[in-house]
Amino acid sequence: MRGLLPFYRGACTLSNRQSRRKAGIVGSRCGFCGTQSHGKPQPRFGLLFDIDGVLVRGRQPIPAAKKAFEKLVDSRGRFVVPVVFVTNAGNCLRQTKADQLAHILGIPITQDQVILSHSPLRMFKKFHDKCVLVSGQGPVLEIAKNVGFNNVISVDMLREAFPLLDMVDHNRRPKLPSNPVGNLPKVEAVVLFGEPIRWETHLQLIVDILLTNGNLSSVHQPQKVPHLPLLACNMDLMWMAETHSPRFGHGTFLVCLENIYKKITGRNLKYEALMGKPSELTYHFAEYLIRSQATQRQWKLPVTSLYAIGDNLMTDIYGANLYNRYLEERVAVKSAQTVAHMGAAAAAVEASVNLWESELALPSATSCKSILVCTGVYNPNAEVPPDASHCIKETVFHGHRDFRFDPALVEPDHVVQDVAEAVERILELEKLEPR
Repeated sequence: MRGLLPFYRGACTLSNRQSRRKAGIVGSRCGFCGTQSHGKPQPRFGLLFDIDGVLVRGRQPIPAAKKAFEKLVDSRGRFVVPVVFVTNAGNCLRQTKADQLAHILGIPITQDQVILSHSPLRMFKKFHDKCVLVSGQGPVLEIAKNVGFNNVISVDMLREAFPLLDMVDHNRRPKLPSNPVGNLPKVEAVVLFGEPIRWETHLQLIVDILLTNGNLSSVHQPQKVPHLPLLACNMDLMWMAETHSPRFGHGTFLVCLENIYKKITGRNLKYEALMGKPSELTYHFAEYLIRSQATQRQWKLPVTSLYAIGDNLMTDIYGANLYNRYLEERVAVKSAQTVAHMGAAAAAVEASVNLWESELALPSATSCKSILVCTGVYNPNAEVPPDASHCIKETVFHGHRDFRFDPALVEPDHVVQDVAEAVERILELEKLEPR
C-alpha cells in the first residue's frame, strides 16, 4: 500500500482529479425536512459515511464526528442533506446500529439511514425460502430473518446436532461416544454474515456442508461440482479499533475458507454474491436510500452527486470509485457490444446490475466522489518508497480475491484529516452554507 501514497497525498491538492470535475449544481426550490420551502436551496447531493475509523474507533467516538454533524442538521436536529451510514459491520440489526449512532452523535438516526454489510440480502429473494446455514456472531438467526430468510440454521445448531464434527478444541470434544442427534433439514445455501468467534469450528462445519452438498450425514465428495450457493458479507481484511494497528476482519476469515477449500478440492471457492464495501451492490442500495430520503422530503430535483467518506483504501475508496465508474459507464455497460467485448466477467456484472435495477430502479446519481480520512486504517505517516512508480505495480492488494487491483480505484478524490474536514470540503464544493 505504501507505493500508492504519492497518489493519496497528491489528492489533497487543488490540482487533483476532483478539482478537474465540475462541482454539483445546487438546487433552489425545496427544503430538506419534509415540507416545501421556497426560501432555502435544495442540495443535489447525498453523503455516505463509513463508521469505524471515521466516526468511532472501537467504542470510542472520534472527536471530529460531532463537529461534522453539527453542520448537517438544523436547529431541531433534522438532517438538511440526505445521509446514509454504510458500514461493513454485520453482527447486529440495523436498528441497533442506528441507536448506537444516535447516542454517539447526539442526533436522531433511523434504521433506514443505516446499511450493514448484509442489508442487500433483502434483494436475494430466491434464497429466502431455502434452508440456509448462517455464520457470524451476535443474533445471527434474528438478523437472517430480519433480511428475509425464513428457514435458518446456525453453525451452533449444526454442532449440537453433529457433536463429533467439531474436533480441534480437545476440551470441547464429546467425553463419550455419541451419534448425530439432530433432525435438521438439508442445507441448501450458506450465508456468511461476519467473522465468527470460534473460527476453527465455523471453518470445519462450513467446509463439511460444502463438501457434502448440505447433508452432514454423508461423506465428503470433494470432486462434486458445483458446490452449494455461497453468499458472503463484509470483505474487510482488516479494520480499525482502539489499538494502534488494524485488526483482522471477516475478509481474513474468507481468505482462510477459500484456501482450505482449494487445498482440499483443487478448485476455487465460488460466491453467488459478495456484499458490503467495495461491492457495487452495496453502493447501489445506499443510492436507493438516498433517493428515498429525497422523496420523503418532497424534493423536486433529483440527487445527482454522492460523496463517500471512509478510512480504508481497499474498501471505502475502491468501492466508491468502482461505483462511480459504474455510474459513468452505465449506458456503455448496457450495450450488448460492450458486454460481449468484456467477456464472462462482464456478463456476471451485468446480471448483478439487472438485479439492482429490478429491485431498486435506476439511480438518479451520476457521480460518487471518494474522500479519505486519516483517522482509521489509512496511515498518512507511512514511509514513502523512493521509487513509487515501480512500487505501485508491486503493491500488496488487501482487497478480496475476486476484485482485481486497479491503482485508479484506490486513488481518492480528496484526502482530509478527519470527518469534520471532509464535511467542510463537501459543503464548500456544493456551495451550501454550513448550519
